[in-house]
Amino acid sequence: MGKSLLVVESPAKARTLSRYVDPSFSVVATVGHIKDLPPRELGVDIEDGFKPKYSVISGKWKVIKELKSATEKVDAVYLAPDPDREGEAIAWHVADEVAGEKKAFRVMFHEITKKAVQSALKNPIVLDRNKYDAQQARRILDRLVGYLISPLLWKKVRRGLSAGRVQSVAVRLICEREEEIRRFESKEYWTVHVLLEGGEPPPFAATLLRIKGKKANVPDGDKASEIKKVLEAETFRIKKIEKKRTKRNPLPPFITSTLQQEASRAYRFTPKRTMKIAQKLYEGIPLGDEGPEGLITYMRTDSTRISQEAIQEARSFIKGNLGSDYLPASPRMYKSKKKNVQDAHEAIRPTAVAREPSKIKSFLTPEQFKLYELIWKRFVACQMKPAELDQTRVDIEAGDYLFRATGSVLRFDGYRKLYEETSEAEAKGKADDSLLPELKEGEELERKKIDLEQHFTQPPPRYTESTLIKAMEEKGIGRPSTYAAILSNIRDRQYVDLVERRLMPSELGELVNRLLVDNFPDILNVEFTANMESSLDAIELGQQDWLKVLDAFYKAFEKDLERAKSEMLDVRKEGTPTEIKCDQCKKPMVIRFSAGGPFLACSGFPECKNAKSFDRDESGKIRIREEETVEDQSCPQCDKPLQVKHGRYGPFLACTGYPECRYTRPLDRPGEAPVEETEGQEQPCEKCGGKLIVKRARSGNRFWACSNYPKCKEAKPFQVGVACDRCEEGQFVERAGRNGRLFYCCDQYPKCKNSVPNRPVPNACEACGAPYLLSRFDKEGNPVLYCSRKDCSARKGVKSEPKPEAAEQA
Repeated sequence: MGKSLLVVESPAKARTLSRYVDPSFSVVATVGHIKDLPPRELGVDIEDGFKPKYSVISGKWKVIKELKSATEKVDAVYLAPDPDREGEAIAWHVADEVAGEKKAFRVMFHEITKKAVQSALKNPIVLDRNKYDAQQARRILDRLVGYLISPLLWKKVRRGLSAGRVQSVAVRLICEREEEIRRFESKEYWTVHVLLEGGEPPPFAATLLRIKGKKANVPDGDKASEIKKVLEAETFRIKKIEKKRTKRNPLPPFITSTLQQEASRAYRFTPKRTMKIAQKLYEGIPLGDEGPEGLITYMRTDSTRISQEAIQEARSFIKGNLGSDYLPASPRMYKSKKKNVQDAHEAIRPTAVAREPSKIKSFLTPEQFKLYELIWKRFVACQMKPAELDQTRVDIEAGDYLFRATGSVLRFDGYRKLYEETSEAEAKGKADDSLLPELKEGEELERKKIDLEQHFTQPPPRYTESTLIKAMEEKGIGRPSTYAAILSNIRDRQYVDLVERRLMPSELGELVNRLLVDNFPDILNVEFTANMESSLDAIELGQQDWLKVLDAFYKAFEKDLERAKSEMLDVRKEGTPTEIKCDQCKKPMVIRFSAGGPFLACSGFPECKNAKSFDRDESGKIRIREEETVEDQSCPQCDKPLQVKHGRYGPFLACTGYPECRYTRPLDRPGEAPVEETEGQEQPCEKCGGKLIVKRARSGNRFWACSNYPKCKEAKPFQVGVACDRCEEGQFVERAGRNGRLFYCCDQYPKCKNSVPNRPVPNACEACGAPYLLSRFDKEGNPVLYCSRKDCSARKGVKSEPKPEAAEQA
């Protein structure tokens, strides 16, 4: 047998596969795509049948050189990138660049186990042109939308904006939900509860259900009080008792979307984080003497199919570890509720059921263990018996009023013994699972108490990341491999904000959404986007021609694009009109955008330079933000009062004498422990002999700068007085990230990459001996010291000294 080359995407996967393949194989990783459309041009020749102009990705020439060198020494090339459209494109590009006249085979690893790998290598397939064309069509569609609409947004709104074929539709869903919330009119209603007791204790509660045979409608407190007065004279008697046993079946194993949703609910993992952890579990984790092992099957799938071998593994485990009472007579099979499911992959499951989470916990990071345990339990539970509950419903008459009491008792836990979805557990906590006393039909009950409770109807909730993924999946927007990237993009572009774990459109997001919906109604149409996804699936199945799909799309898109160039509102020149009047010249104020975000500006600019910060209330109405003047603090340069302003990096103090005086100083930030005042400290400048003084950047981090600036530009980061515990010579210094949030890292970077999110304090940890603790604020605003080591019992922290005044002001 001649020598062979096995090409994969990831170095981690390459290390795992090296243990399973014959010594005649060389394993090389491409580290993702090696070719793509060029980054600084459209890269698609529309006139020549949408011909793509692929170029080697920056930094990948070295990889290609290594691949070519390895190819010269082998007889055959096995292409084994991930088994999806993106992986197929990588395989085609590698074959095009390096395979040449060598035999090129496609192999797909749906799980990284010795048996699966060796089986795939014995049964290679040919490259799938249809799958490659589907990826190519998607890439060109996204490039056309992004590279032809984005420059228009740069010209009309602000530089740096982008539009996306799928991401813009996701933003539209969030914006439309926000509009629903603003239009919602809350209505008052009341519920009536009564505490009753029969012949046997304990008392139980019943709720008003009907009045004179119609659904109870109690609109206000007066009506509720009237009902209570009538009920105080009525006799309560049991009309009907209904008992039944119900079954609750286990949920199917995870697919990509349900895994992202459950990880978000259970552990608050973002979809991007979930997929990153799952990728590592799929590619292989070192398990001591066993070496690297792939722990789960491929994690980008929308199929709930399970192999017979995996089902038998699960059934054997259930019988041997949980007992025959939990094993159904026949295996459970699951059908997908969605149409056009790509059934090439199985559901997400453990590669070996015998590899229980508890047995390999020591080899996994905490987040890897959480996700693996979630996948393992969900899969095993899907082959268990249903849970059984006894439910009792009691209808009680009191004159014209009908009350109902319910209770349920878990008789057999079934699959719940092993796994219960977060939403199920939450629902169970809200439901009445109490056991009702023994009651008889016709029995008269003693009224103990009548309670009246006021409520207000609530608007539809804002999307969380998990509910948005669910909505996108139901509407057919995007695919399993794209959900995480879409949510990450719309947040990175500042189109949406995450507020209390819910997605809220930003001012910029709502503006861009309005412009795109008005000018590109097809692209921003949910049904159109879903149909396009179906067309891409049809290309992959060989049912549609990819060029015809692109041509049909572009003909409609080109007309919208030309119209938008002339008709789209030029926000950059005109701003977005509002009903607010300028308090200086009485002209209308308009919304404009800067690097610091949206603001109100006078439409009479440049004659009138009045500008205001603003917020929107719950109804969406603009409200001018009153700048807060800070008491007992004046400008050190002109002695005028200081006020709180809001900029790109959050709130800061600025002189009220602006623009004559431009003094600013950052505020201590909520969530960051305040630091002692350091302005005024000095040390000699080694470069010019002058003095280095402590200054603050706009983002809030302190640094040393020469007093002779700009003649001398010597500067260095500010040390916080705590030594780095990873290297011998490093000290922690104060830095600010791209989002303006402070963090602390070793000053020996990049030699030492140690960093912590909160300020280190030179107090040794009493629990584990760590040389320093970290300081933060808890939810109540109290300072907390906690250990930086994840396995330390002092990780959660203890309350420290009382909250300082600086923190209260922040």
